[in-house]
Amino acid sequence: MSERLVIVGGGQAAFACAAKLRALNDMRPVTIISREDAYPYQRPPLSKKYLLGEMSLDRLMFRPVEWYAENAVDVLTGVTALSLDRAAKTLALSNGESLDYGQLVFATGSTPRNLPDSLTQGLAGIFTIRCFADADRLRPYMEAGKRLLVVGGGYIGLEAASVARHLGLEVTVIEAAERILARVASPATADIFRNIHQAHGVDLLEGVGLTALSGVAGRVTGAELSDGRHLDVDLVIAGIGAYAEDGLARAAGIACGNGIAVDEFGRTSDPDVYAMGDCAEQDWKGLRIRLESVQNAVDQAENVALNLTGAHQPYRPKPWFWSDQYDVKLQIAGFNVGYDETLSRPGAREGASSVWYFAARELIAVDAVNDAKAYVVGKKLLDSGNPAHVRDAIADPATDLKSLT
Repeated sequence: MSERLVIVGGGQAAFACAAKLRALNDMRPVTIISREDAYPYQRPPLSKKYLLGEMSLDRLMFRPVEWYAENAVDVLTGVTALSLDRAAKTLALSNGESLDYGQLVFATGSTPRNLPDSLTQGLAGIFTIRCFADADRLRPYMEAGKRLLVVGGGYIGLEAASVARHLGLEVTVIEAAERILARVASPATADIFRNIHQAHGVDLLEGVGLTALSGVAGRVTGAELSDGRHLDVDLVIAGIGAYAEDGLARAAGIACGNGIAVDEFGRTSDPDVYAMGDCAEQDWKGLRIRLESVQNAVDQAENVALNLTGAHQPYRPKPWFWSDQYDVKLQIAGFNVGYDETLSRPGAREGASSVWYFAARELIAVDAVNDAKAYVVGKKLLDSGNPAHVRDAIADPATDLKSLT
């Protein structure tokens, strides 16, 4: 029987799991299957510094290529896993080869949702951003004076809008929901970022959807909106969410919901198969959720590595996220699902503020806008178990946040 660990996926979680195993002196054979033509690299800078040309792909790499050979980690790039035979414990690959495994880990991540074919009509100039190749295709279009339509007012769409404005493009953002950030942040946080984008010249349209795209010579040139408006556009970026890359697991009969279902140890319904990162659906306070964040990808991957070595250690997510837009850094601690109240506080510096989320008076998350103190304090409070007095103390503007920890 093979001792090989096969990791399907070549992103943050895949690297973190392999690196943790080696740090634990576990020297079993490890093979990472990456469908991209690159070794594992950071994705968050793709829509920011990489797109701006301020970072090269080499600088995005977690480790130099030599690290993998030195640590006996095989990486197959440009290769896709086609099918999984759980009974035979083999994985069929797009290069015609087959890999035997002792244990297998899915780190397949998530895939951006594309605009429907009925809208895109095969037109060029319509983009999503998930990998370096996406950013490479987009970069030549990002020229000053070009007219960009961003479909979707979530963090991905707003980050793309901020980069485009930095490069001098004319930018319109449309959001079909009643407001931007409707699924991920409170109205208070949305108000802050609406004001920021409008101050930077973004035309932000909420409660407005896309009904049609048109083009000339196979390239997009126009957009029809649900409010009857017509926009002349040179390019379109879709930021309308992502779905778990769980097709291979589903086809193999592994239990899936909104992603590949795992228990608290990262195991799937097959005890020799694990999943981690964006593709994994896990328990969170009685809910089944996916956490799409660097923090979760790293922490869950390292926990899976521990459990692969027999530690039997449950994973308890402590989520945090961030978003960079213009000169604004948003830092989020916690997970705001189920909040019933928010409190807003000004920060000590001009332009700094924070929004605190509560459920039945219990602190569950904080959004800190250029306010590192609020973020640090909020994270410590969430990690320490939420003292009962914290809600009223935060509500009092005279409270020194540091005193709460």
